Amino acid sequence: MSDDPYDQSAPRRPEAPRESSGGSGGLGSLLDAPSSREPSTGLRGVFEHQELTPEQMKRRRRRGRVSLTTAIALFLLAGLITVSVLSSTFGWFEVRDYRGEGKDPVTFSVGQGATTGQIAVALEQQGVVADAETFVESFQEEHAGDFIQPGEYELRTEMSSEAAVGALMEEDEATHYAAVAQTLRMPDVFGILSQSTGIPVEEFEALEEDTGAFGIPARFPTLEGWLHPGEYRFPLDASAQQVLQTMVDRTRATLEDNGITDEDRAFEVLTMGSIIEFEVQPEHYDIVAGAIENRLENPDGETSGFIQSDASVTYGLGRKSYDFSEEERRDESNRYNTFANPGLPVGPIGSPGDAAIKAAADPEETDYYFWVTVDLESGETKFAETYAEHLENVEEYNQWCSENEGRCG
Repeated sequence: MSDDPYDQSAPRRPEAPRESSGGSGGLGSLLDAPSSREPSTGLRGVFEHQELTPEQMKRRRRRGRVSLTTAIALFLLAGLITVSVLSSTFGWFEVRDYRGEGKDPVTFSVGQGATTGQIAVALEQQGVVADAETFVESFQEEHAGDFIQPGEYELRTEMSSEAAVGALMEEDEATHYAAVAQTLRMPDVFGILSQSTGIPVEEFEALEEDTGAFGIPARFPTLEGWLHPGEYRFPLDASAQQVLQTMVDRTRATLEDNGITDEDRAFEVLTMGSIIEFEVQPEHYDIVAGAIENRLENPDGETSGFIQSDASVTYGLGRKSYDFSEEERRDESNRYNTFANPGLPVGPIGSPGDAAIKAAADPEETDYYFWVTVDLESGETKFAETYAEHLENVEEYNQWCSENEGRCG
């Protein structure tokens, strides 16, 4: 080894190894220590945020937008719930009244004894006014102490309360409404008329035999047959006679429409029409009218001129049933008994409607003499030319009755 410090051939002293970054070598070791995760970049590398790829940045921005949208949606939902609860509690958005005279026509009925409050509720339920309370307030402003007359009124949907009050208080517009169904007997009709008009039923009953007062032919024993079924609107001040005259006039008009002007022919048509209404369904009116005419015009045939209607027998007995005894079947004193008395009964057993009058005025030409409804549920009716054929159909009816206990009594 040479002592010359510049001697390049002399071996050099090995340098002392540096302490590893795992030691506590102070700031120098911290600066020199390489990162175990990423290449060392000095102090700046220690404190800088982690760098993200473009895709990671997009995902992070997207998550931020979703979070913001969700927060806004939840805020709006909470606001809507709050408004809904408050509006329901305080009625913020309820329609208190409509404007104008209304839209679609509607018939409104005011019953006997109905209060203003009850009428108001019914008006709201039928869509005539928007709010019952508003209607009552409007009514009290103009008609305090008054009441609305019972009857039928032609109103409109979505009327202002003021317009509805005005229509209801116009007395000329009010009427008594009555609906008279088919196959009703005269006492039942009187009951409906009394209930609809408020006229005591006794006032109608007092007129039932006074046929001359209504221009009805003397051959008719009562008004039965002339109280035409249908819907009526009678003036509020109409009397019992005026109400009945309206119904009689409608029957007379229907007879004239079918070419019936002769009094005897009117009796035949109304009496026959009343029977076929009780005997069969409307689709069989024409053919049964023809069968009855065959019986009346052929007294020497199997039926010997007897109509043999169960409905007419029980009418004369004052019962609403098709069931009667053999003794009652032979009772000639029952003037409506078409088993014991040939020909038409003494008068109609009801007031026939348009279809029955038309069928009786122009019966269908047929060879049938017999008919029987074999299924009371469906109204199926079978016809026969001879009594033997008829008995077979009657057996079918009896079979139906045995399978439907209690329906044929």
